[in-house]
Amino acid sequence: MFVLLSIFMTLPVILLAGSVSPNATAFAESAGIVLGAGLLGMLFTYRKPRDLKPRYMFVLTVSSWLIISLIASLPFYLSHQGISLADAVFEGTSGITTTGATVLTGLDTMDQDLLLWRSILQWIGGIGIIGMFVAVLPFLRVGGMRLFATESSEWTDKALPRMKTLSRGLLVVYVVFSVVAVLTYWLSGMSLFDAFNHGLTSIATGGYSTSDLSMGKFNSDLILLEASLFMMIGGMPFFLFVREMHGQHGVIWRDQQVRLFITILLLVPFFLTLYRWYVATGDFDPLHGYIATLFNVTSVVTTTGYASEDYAAWGPLAFVTFFFLMFVGGCSGSTSGGMKIFRFQLSLIILREQLMRLLHPRAVLTRNYNGRAVSDEIISSMIAYTFIFLICLLVITVALASMQLDFVTSLTGALTSLTNVGPGLGDIIGPAGNFQSLPDGAKWILSLGMLMGRLEILSVIIVLSPAFWRG
Repeated sequence: MFVLLSIFMTLPVILLAGSVSPNATAFAESAGIVLGAGLLGMLFTYRKPRDLKPRYMFVLTVSSWLIISLIASLPFYLSHQGISLADAVFEGTSGITTTGATVLTGLDTMDQDLLLWRSILQWIGGIGIIGMFVAVLPFLRVGGMRLFATESSEWTDKALPRMKTLSRGLLVVYVVFSVVAVLTYWLSGMSLFDAFNHGLTSIATGGYSTSDLSMGKFNSDLILLEASLFMMIGGMPFFLFVREMHGQHGVIWRDQQVRLFITILLLVPFFLTLYRWYVATGDFDPLHGYIATLFNVTSVVTTTGYASEDYAAWGPLAFVTFFFLMFVGGCSGSTSGGMKIFRFQLSLIILREQLMRLLHPRAVLTRNYNGRAVSDEIISSMIAYTFIFLICLLVITVALASMQLDFVTSLTGALTSLTNVGPGLGDIIGPAGNFQSLPDGAKWILSLGMLMGRLEILSVIIVLSPAFWRG
């Protein structure tokens, strides 16, 4: 992974060939450090392959994301922009976890090589998240992900050929959607540079932009609609696209989480647009209002983090709605963060079961989701995830408040880091602000929160527990 990342570190300079790359030295030094570390690691740890047991997989998953977040910050820290260590690590972690929260300002005039690195980081993080969902999390039985286990989720000799086939299919689908997004934005009026950056971060549901105004820079309903579509694609299970590609037509719409996901993204903007129309004090264009609302709702639900305007100023109902939408997230197997659609659906199944048992104590009830039986193990794993999520939300909120941050900033900052949304709410870290003014201690805490959220929290908690290291 180090060797691959060192190759990606050369891309900003290569892509700007013929243009000025002010931080070429920083990228060369970073690539050299990472390449050297990777080659030394391969040299000193080379041995015959052996089976990866769950204990090794937990350590490998957590440590790799942590270390890659740190080394991804090298180009920022070594650049001539004078970015502090805390800011560099925050930006690198936010990029690789596709959170999209930023501490950088003046993006419209910032060096293009740094802007490219931010977008490339999120694109790498997006495909890494999909691969982790397919091959690692179901195997580790984390947070109810076992529900989506396939033959390709098992690390056995028989399953490896299937895993390689699926991995190739996922990479092809991911690259194709990225290219289509770049070309679509370019043909719709963006410069090639802006189109490339936003194409990568839309499919990765990352949200890094090339302007402080985010998507508000382009002021185009067409571009907002296109971005909404690409964010929706990024928030859907990519393994279903692979199945469609292999002739299993209709599997996407038959998936329960996809149907609820699309329903939320269409109905919530509709009702919010009616509300905005109702409270508007001046002229209100319903069509533009719906497009802008659809875009911003999709951005928050898919945890992308783009903004076309300050939706926190749309009124109290909109403010509260966006707060709760930050919990939702996209579908499992997507590049999105959040709690994921399937967990809310499983919670409804459990609620229905409990109500039926109150009415019919001796009834024999079955739990099915997407045509698959839901075991007690999956339910207990999901409940454990939800509980530890709320505990982490409480702890991070209190930690931020202890640094004299106001309640809205502390709560939504903790929430946006754990769900990898990007912007929070309020005057400081809302869609019209950023995280630059926060104290360094808050940035380190939020960086850890972003990593925990991306790794489904339980993966990190289990590695930090003393019981994990005994025996």
